[in-house]
Amino acid sequence: MPMVVPQPKTAAVEVPEKPPLRLPPMLISWLQATPLALILGAFLALPILMIAVVSFWDYDFAQMYPDFVTFNYAETLGSWVTWRTYLNTLKYTFLVWALTLFIGFWVAYFLAFHIRTSTMQMVLFLVCTVPFLTSNIIRMISWIPVLGRNGLVNSVLVEAGIVSVPIEWLLYSDFAVVLAMVHLYTLFMVTPIFNTMMRIDRSLVEAARDAGASGWQILTNVIIPLSKPGMAIGSIFVVTLVMADFSTVQVMSGGQSASVALMMKNQMSLLQYPAAAANAVVLLALVLLMVAGILRVVDIRKEL
Repeated sequence: MPMVVPQPKTAAVEVPEKPPLRLPPMLISWLQATPLALILGAFLALPILMIAVVSFWDYDFAQMYPDFVTFNYAETLGSWVTWRTYLNTLKYTFLVWALTLFIGFWVAYFLAFHIRTSTMQMVLFLVCTVPFLTSNIIRMISWIPVLGRNGLVNSVLVEAGIVSVPIEWLLYSDFAVVLAMVHLYTLFMVTPIFNTMMRIDRSLVEAARDAGASGWQILTNVIIPLSKPGMAIGSIFVVTLVMADFSTVQVMSGGQSASVALMMKNQMSLLQYPAAAANAVVLLALVLLMVAGILRVVDIRKEL
């Protein structure tokens, strides 16, 4: 038989693996933030920049002229009519904010602490949101047949003998404007406050009750302080919405009152775009100051 000579084993050559590509942590953070930065830049920063640029342009009855003039701001800040309009807008903002905060807090408190089951809480919360599924315009003008001279309220008051003649100030007045705005924007206060209250640990309430605290003390020392982030977020929503609202003021006041947004709308209808842009910049600065004041009082990072 032939003799089999064993062949020497060849050692396997190990190919070193390439290390995975690793990006610097700072570059990864920038890449993650790039999509949001592009969206905010295109849809927020760029329009604001364009408004700021146009506010320095010149204009006449027909067109605008690229220029750098400051009389748009001089007319805005130097006119007593403009100051009165801003004060009127701030009056609406304060009244609507105070009423929506009061109503929104108690509605959220009832849903969060007096409704035992989470299912019923969600059902009642959805019931609160049902009217807001319709258009703001429809909900606003629905007050006209209720508050009008021959409307539901006046008819009931006259027939009951409470008043002898219909009440005139129910419609086309500041009362009607504030009432419609409260109706439109209360949900924007209820939602963040309710969300904050649902996060409150119920053991804190039980501990305060076991320590002998009354219901009012629990409310003022436990629930309200822990609900401040939600109240701050709701306040930001309501303030910004009221400051930018012009349709409610125009319709519910019957043209007898004015706001900054309505003034800008009238300027744009007259093709006075640079003047409207100047008012928009001033209004934006005012709203940002109000939001900054709210954020200085309440730290909403607890909510976020």
